[in-house]
Amino acid sequence: MATAGHVDHGKSTLVRALTGTDPDRWAEEKARGLTIDLGFAWTRLPSGAEVSFVDVPGHIRFLPNMLAGVGGVAACVFVVAATEGWMPQSEEHLRILDLLGTGTGIVALTKVGGLDDDSVELARLEIAEALAGTFLQGAPVVAVDAPSGVGLDEMRAALDVMIASTDAPADLDRPRLWVDRSFAASGAGTVVTGTLTGGAVAVGDQLELAPAAADFRGSARVRAIQAHGAEVGSAGPGRRLALNLAGPSRHDIGRGQALVRPGQWVLTSLIDVDLHVVPGLDHELTRRGSFLFHVGSHACGADVQLLGGRARMGPGESGPARLRLEGNARLPLMPGDRFVLRESGREETVGGGEVLDVAPVLRPGRASPDRSVDRVVAERGWVRADLLARLTGVRREPNVGAWVVSPAAQAATEGSLRVAVDSAGSLGVQISALDERQRALVPLVADLEVSGDRLRRKDTAQEHPGAVEWLAALAAEPFAPPSPDGLVGRDVVRDLVRRSLVVEAGGLFFHASAVELAAAKVAALLARKPQGVTVAEVREELGTSRKWAMPLLSHLDAHGVTRRRGDLRVAGPRLPAADREAGARSEDAG
Repeated sequence: MATAGHVDHGKSTLVRALTGTDPDRWAEEKARGLTIDLGFAWTRLPSGAEVSFVDVPGHIRFLPNMLAGVGGVAACVFVVAATEGWMPQSEEHLRILDLLGTGTGIVALTKVGGLDDDSVELARLEIAEALAGTFLQGAPVVAVDAPSGVGLDEMRAALDVMIASTDAPADLDRPRLWVDRSFAASGAGTVVTGTLTGGAVAVGDQLELAPAAADFRGSARVRAIQAHGAEVGSAGPGRRLALNLAGPSRHDIGRGQALVRPGQWVLTSLIDVDLHVVPGLDHELTRRGSFLFHVGSHACGADVQLLGGRARMGPGESGPARLRLEGNARLPLMPGDRFVLRESGREETVGGGEVLDVAPVLRPGRASPDRSVDRVVAERGWVRADLLARLTGVRREPNVGAWVVSPAAQAATEGSLRVAVDSAGSLGVQISALDERQRALVPLVADLEVSGDRLRRKDTAQEHPGAVEWLAALAAEPFAPPSPDGLVGRDVVRDLVRRSLVVEAGGLFFHASAVELAAAKVAALLARKPQGVTVAEVREELGTSRKWAMPLLSHLDAHGVTRRRGDLRVAGPRLPAADREAGARSEDAG
């Protein structure tokens, strides 16, 4: 959980009293008595439960540091000093936690030592009014005075009750740790800290950095894991961890990067979101402005485009928007991630909300994003099941081959498949001529069947059975092909020639692939004898007689593969690239 609240309301003092650890790590913080950066501490509660604290600065100048600390927390201790009451940063911290979807929390009414009961009660009433309508409405308010120890036991008891009533963090087998601190430990190498979400990590895991460092493209191996000061072999989601990494140096990794399992994330810089404008903002939100996008511990510039035909949104309003992240920010995001949007020119939090789509495919004018997996499938038509899991965080079983396919896209592809089959005539279409998606649909179309290497309609499969037999015979004897007599009639032969399945040369008929193989063999022969080759040499290369070699050569001459020069054939403009291995290949053209 995180602390939150206005500067000098006693957040760090309360954490120190509860844990025995001073969360202020820097000498400057101790000298000034002011929290500047994130601090970390933990304690064991009376029930035995352990709780980690991320102590954040309360001064407005250090709000980016506060945002880096609250991105992965599940709950908060919201601190308000009874001596000062509700203050500007109290309001802003509350709005930020609300935008980030913080689910629960406890209010610590600090600095009650020396105040009379009426003053404390007035402070409680003011807090209740300020929290009305937020996630902290009705949250327990514990009066504490950390220096004297007043209320600390009550605070620990309230923390125990809250933890017992809070669901355990979800384990999606998709770990992600936003780094909030990186340093080099003597004798250990690079160490990073952060709050783990989404899944477990274990010693030996290979993780990747996202966004990757400019000079580091490798993976990071987990050498050791420390949780609450003790080394562990593995750790699940919801825990504050320190990871000792092999691979990156401390200069390659820092706050704002995430450690994730390779192959599980779409790294994106364009997202569709549900954007909520902060209530009480004194102006409308438009795309004009210099915006900063905060997610996890990361912060980067962003261009904002409102969707749904809107040009502006007023305070308290919500709606879809498209954000384009600036620079090299390719982030591992998923639907449901919470973010905060600030306007740097005004130095104010203007909104935030929830990621809906991490890789939108529709133009802004047509986009209507939500978190529906069916919408993602419908917009893409065909999406591989592994990609769909990375896009949405939801695993769906593929319904066509390796894809999850929308009904409309499946019907359209099935229609194109039927057109291809019908256009090919009674012999059917070669399966190798179909695209990958059409081939995946073949087993699912009931009135089509596969015969050899062809796909045809079942009701026409037996119309010319001799044609399939003859084509197979042509392929088996490419340079001594059998006559169609007795197998198919002239009309079938003409149909096969029309569809380029059979080539007629000098009154003889060759399988189309036999002509391609002959051209390759002649090319290989000419590569060895570029001055030209005779008919006898071609006949020998093809392993056939002059009866078959002459029509083939005439066909090659007519199509520019070879040219006749006296008794020789030389290379023509359409001679394929020489393949010296062609002569050693099988002559099976099927």
